[in-house]
Formats: sequence, structure tokens, C-alpha cells
Amino acid sequence: MATKKTEGKTAGKTAGKTAGKSPVRKTGMRKGLTAYGDEGFSLFLRKAFIKAMGYTDDALDRPIVGITNTFSGFNACHRNVPELIEAVKRGVMLAGGLPVEFPVITLHESFAHPTSMYLRNLMAVDTEEMMRGQPVDSVVLIGGCDKTVPALLMGAASANIPSIMLVTGPMITGDHKGERLGACTDCRRFWGKYRATEISEQEIGEINNKLAPSAGTCMVMGTASTMALCSEALGMMLPGGSCVPAVMADRLRQAEASGARAVAMAKERLTPDKIMTVEAFENALRVLFAVGGSTNAIVHLTAMAGRLGIKLDLDAFDKMGRETPVLVDLKPTGQGYMEDLYKAGGLATILREIRHQMNLKALTVTGRTLGEELAAATPAWDQQVVRKFKNPVFAGGSIAVLRGNLAPGGAIIKQAAMDPKLTQHEGRAVVFESLPDMAARVDDPNLDVKADDILVLKNAGPIGAPGMPEAGYLPIPKKLAAKGVKDMIRISDARMSGTAFGAIVLHVTPESAVGGNLALVRSGDRIRLDVPARKLELLVSDAELGRRRKAWQAPKPRPGDERGYRKLFMEQITQADEGCDFAFLKTKITTQVPRKR
Repeated sequence: MATKKTEGKTAGKTAGKTAGKSPVRKTGMRKGLTAYGDEGFSLFLRKAFIKAMGYTDDALDRPIVGITNTFSGFNACHRNVPELIEAVKRGVMLAGGLPVEFPVITLHESFAHPTSMYLRNLMAVDTEEMMRGQPVDSVVLIGGCDKTVPALLMGAASANIPSIMLVTGPMITGDHKGERLGACTDCRRFWGKYRATEISEQEIGEINNKLAPSAGTCMVMGTASTMALCSEALGMMLPGGSCVPAVMADRLRQAEASGARAVAMAKERLTPDKIMTVEAFENALRVLFAVGGSTNAIVHLTAMAGRLGIKLDLDAFDKMGRETPVLVDLKPTGQGYMEDLYKAGGLATILREIRHQMNLKALTVTGRTLGEELAAATPAWDQQVVRKFKNPVFAGGSIAVLRGNLAPGGAIIKQAAMDPKLTQHEGRAVVFESLPDMAARVDDPNLDVKADDILVLKNAGPIGAPGMPEAGYLPIPKKLAAKGVKDMIRISDARMSGTAFGAIVLHVTPESAVGGNLALVRSGDRIRLDVPARKLELLVSDAELGRRRKAWQAPKPRPGDERGYRKLFMEQITQADEGCDFAFLKTKITTQVPRKR
């Protein structure tokens, strides 16, 4: 049914039906009125209270652009959010809108117990309901730290109100004795050296002061950087917005432009479902491979797509990876940092190399297509950060999908960031039954472990941990680290930070806590990993696995599992291959991505 826009109405008039005409679409202050049973009174009361903020009727009659305030004293990645909000407000007002900020949950990787992944869906619910429950015509979503970007986009996809993503931007690099430092790949590298007694306690303390030298997100190709680039490729961010460092003036200009564009999107009714299409998700997945991005992005993009009835096909995803080389020379796969990618031209430089693989007709928040925006980008110049398609940093897909009796629902490995000698390996399992068990025994000098063994961690998945923490980066046992062992195969149902590296098998599905075959592994079993063949096999007979399964018992409920958010989480969380979203928040699946060709 056709609708009319209501703009420039006087303060006392209410929206409703006009005799013989179509219903008027409610916007601004008239949108989502509190249910008092009298719409006129509801609007009257709303205006009476909002005027306590000092607004005039003229201001209140303009398109309202909501701004998510994700600032927190616990979230250094979002330290610059207050100044970004001011820049967004400037852009909104210059475009004739009324900016109104509102708080939503914020998450930082190091300040969320038991893990930020456990709280991602809570942030997504908060975002969706605040967008629905408040009179906003469009929203500027401000996020940065790993789980905040997918949470905001999941909420926006479900609310389906015009939305535009603005990230806080990466940190600039630090320096230690003339060496550039970047959180958090170098956090892990130097911590490994400290565990191996290669550097002193005093020096590790000095390094600790230099790893995060400014506001912003990790400046390597971790989850935050990956999700920023994927969001731009998805079309939900203004061109060029993913790579600008947090401390640069250009970041504030991006914020101002995002605010101005949000006003236009409100008038155009350019909603997320028109942008976050199958073609757009294919573009995001393609960029994930090209940048050598975080394995976490698979879970997040799966969850985002699931809100729109789109399912990630892991086998088609693996095929896409085989076709898409890693082109970006950034840690942990390469050597550079995000400020280097920014200076090299950002996402546009990457897209030029893979444009033959992209869906250039996909719509973006600008109202133009990805192809149109790429054509309008600053012409290319010589740079050393983004390689040519035929001269990649790594060929054959940065992430591989593994299958076998140990992971019938799939598992993944970031082969671009592992020792190539371990891509085909058979070894003896050394099993840790849980995170506490690993913490208690991994550094025990009496631990029966050798460099060619395979470390296995159980009960670290969505339900088992709970929250699927970034515990997949199992530490090298101290006695091996002291002998110079830098990498060994590690397998778990957990996740791994995008800043990490190593021969690490993740997201084993189904997880051990629900009875997946990972739960049946015992120390001394033989396991075979064959990355080129995409195989992960537990070399135990079906008969023996059957006997073990009969004896297996599910983990007992923990204190706190029976109430509140934890109870909801335990009852509704899906497995990694479904995005670890809540089952009741997903939309009925109607299509798959990537499409099979």
C-alpha cells in the first residue's frame, strides 16, 4: 500500500488516517508512541518531556537520527566515541536532521566475563529493541571492538530501520627498541617469549605499556579490523570508512559524513534488508579471504545473515576460499598494520584486485552500487601493502573448512597463519577436559607431552564454556616453549582471536558439551590432520566410539545456569555453524551464501 511522508507538521497535530486516503507513515516524534490509549495525548506527553532537554518544536519536527553510544570506561577501543558522536551530530544537523544519542551495551574483549561472545547476542537484542522502542527514523551505529560491530548489525538487520555503520578505527602502532608493536598479535608473540624465558619480567612490563598506544581497535588484521572491512564490503559503511586510524581527523570527517547520510537514508527508506543481500554477503566473505581475516568473522557473518534468512554454506565458503588468495600484507598473516593499509588506499585498493570476483551491482548505504563507488574512488598508486592478484601473500584460501569423524558439522583452520610443515600431520592426543583442567596442567613439568603431539581442549564451545571463548589458542606447554617449540597442532570447540596465529583447529562442531565426537577423545588416541584434503580424523574405530558414547555423560549444570540471561543463553544458543545466535532470533532460512556455481 502506498504511503505518504509526514514532514513539517506542526507541533499539535497527530499522525493518523485521513478520510478517503491511505494511512500516513509515522516519522520522528510520532513514531512508536507509548501506548496510553490516546495517540494525541501520547504525543503531547512525549513532547512535554523531550522539551525538558531544551528542544524546540522546529527541532522535533525534523527527521530523528539515533546514535548508539557505546562508550565505556572499560572499553579503550571506544575511547574516541564521544568525539565521534559530536561529529555525527554535526553531520546530522547540517543535513537538516535532529541527532539523538542513546546508550546500548558495549563490549571489550578483555573486560567481558566469561567472554564477549557470551554477551554479543545480549548487545544485539539491546540494539534491536532500542531501535524499535524509540522514535528514530535512522540510526548511526558506532562500534569497534570485535563483537560490537556484528552485534549492532545483527540488531539493525532485525529492526530493519535505515542504519549506517561507523567504526571507531584502529590504533596507531607502538614502538619497542626500534620495533613497531601492535595489539594484539605482538601481545601474544612477546608473551610467548616471556613464557619461554627469552625476555625478562621487567621487559615484558615495558612492552605492556607500549602495545596499545592510542584509542582504537587492534591495528592488526584481528576481528575488529576484519569486521570493519567486511562491513564496508557488505555496503553498510561509507566508502573508505574501515581503515582510518582512530586518532586521525579523517575519522571525524567520516563520522560527520555518516551523520549527514543517515538523514538522507531516513527520507529514502533505505533499510538494511535492501543492502544486506546474498550478493552483499558474498562480497563480505570474499573480502574476508582477501584480507586474511579473522576466523571469528565466519561466526559473526553467519549470525548476521541468519537474521535475514540467509544460511552460510561452509562447503561453498571453502570453495570460495580456494579461489581467493590473501592479498593484504598485515599481521598475523603478513607484516604490516592497519595504518599501512589506510595509507595504501584501504578497501578500494583490495577491491580493484578482486573486482572480477565481486558483485559490483550490490547496493550500499550511499544509494549507489559497490561498482559505482569503486569507480569513483581515488585512482590507484604504487604501494607495498596490497599485493597483485597473481602475486599473493598466500594462495589457496586463508581459512580452510575441515570435516571428518571428529568434526561432522565442520571445523576451521587459518592455514595462512600456521607452520606449513603441520598442514599434514598425525599425532598423539594430549587431552584437557576443560579450561580449568588446562590451566592446572599445561605448565606442569610432569605433563606427558612432546612437540609432535596434538593438544585437544574440550568443553570450550558455546554451551561448554559457556560463550565459546577465544581459548582455542592453547598455550604451548611451558617445558616445550622453553625448548624453542613455536607451533604445534591444537584442536578445540573454542574460538581464536583474529590476532593469533598457529596450527589451530577451531569451531569443532558439534561441540563436546552436547556430545560431539570431540567429547570422546582420550589422551593417547591418534588424530590425523590433512588440511589440503580438508580432513580431520580421530583414528578410533566406530565400535570403540560407540562404546565411549554409551559411557559419556553430559556436563552437570553450573551455578548460575538456571536463571537470568545464562538460562536463556543455555536454552537458545546455536552451534558455531549457525552463528552462535539465539534460535528464536533467527529468520526462516530461504537461501544460502555463497551461492553454488
